[in-house]
Amino acid sequence: MRSAPRATVHLLTLAAWLAGCASTPPPAPVGPASLGGEEASVASQGLSEVKLRYSGQLTSPGPAVLEKADYELVSDGQVVQKGSAPLGVPLEPGAPTPFSFQAEAAYVRTPEDLKALSQRGGNLLVALRGTLTVRAGGEVRTLPFAASRPVRVPRLPVVKVESLEGARYSEEQVDLLLRLGVENPNPFPLRLEELKWALSVGGRKLGEGTQGKYDTVDASATGVYPVEVAVTKETWGQDVRALIAKGTLPYEIAGELTGPLVRIPYSLSGDVKLNVSR
Repeated sequence: MRSAPRATVHLLTLAAWLAGCASTPPPAPVGPASLGGEEASVASQGLSEVKLRYSGQLTSPGPAVLEKADYELVSDGQVVQKGSAPLGVPLEPGAPTPFSFQAEAAYVRTPEDLKALSQRGGNLLVALRGTLTVRAGGEVRTLPFAASRPVRVPRLPVVKVESLEGARYSEEQVDLLLRLGVENPNPFPLRLEELKWALSVGGRKLGEGTQGKYDTVDASATGVYPVEVAVTKETWGQDVRALIAKGTLPYEIAGELTGPLVRIPYSLSGDVKLNVSR
C-alpha cells in the first residue's frame, strides 16, 4: 500500500485544524448590567455637614466586577462635593449583588447661609448621582445612578431662661439661681463652643462668666446651664434693702452663644418674685 504524499498530509492536517477552530466561536461580549434597589439614606447630619449613603443592587449577565463609583453630592440643587469611591465588588452572573458607599460634604459654608436656611425652615433635597464602572473581562462599561431624599433644614439653637428662683435670706441678701437653656431644635446633636453670660439686677451687673464650654446638646433636647449670683450690699450697693423690700427684682441676662458657624447674641429680661428662705 502506497503512502500519501507528504504535501497531501500537510493539507489534510491544516484543514482539520481550521475545522476545529470554526467549531469553537469566540466568546460573545457580556451585555450591560442592570441596576435596581437604589436608595439614599442619611448616615449622619450636622448643622453644616451631611454624610449620605447610597445603596443599590447590580445584576450582570456574566462574571464581572463593579470597580468604582464616580459621584456628585448635591444639596438643594447645588453640587457640593465630587469624588470617586473604589468598590471592587465581584458580580456573579444573573444574581443581584448589593453594594453601597458613603460620601460626606459641607452643605452650609457660612454663618449667613446657616441663618438663611434656619429662617426658611422646611426640608431640602440631598442626592448622590454619577456613574458606576463595571469590568467584564477586557470590556469596561459605565451606567448612571441617582438617588435622593429630603432632610430637615438645619436650624439655629435658641437661648432661653429655663427657670429662675430668688431666695430672700434677709432684708439685705437674695440669692438668685437662673438656669439658662440652649434649645436644639434639630434631629441631630449640636456642638457648642461656649455660652457667655452677664447678669444684671436693677440695672447693675452682678456677675458674668462662661458655661457649656465644648458641650454637646442632644437632638431635639435642651441643655441647661445654671447661673448663680448673690444680691447683697457688697455686690449691688448700699441701698439693696430698698430693692429687696419691693418683693420682686428686675433682671437682665445677656451674652452670646457660639459654635461651629454659630454666633448668636441674646438678651433676656423679666422680673423674679422673691421667696422667703428659712
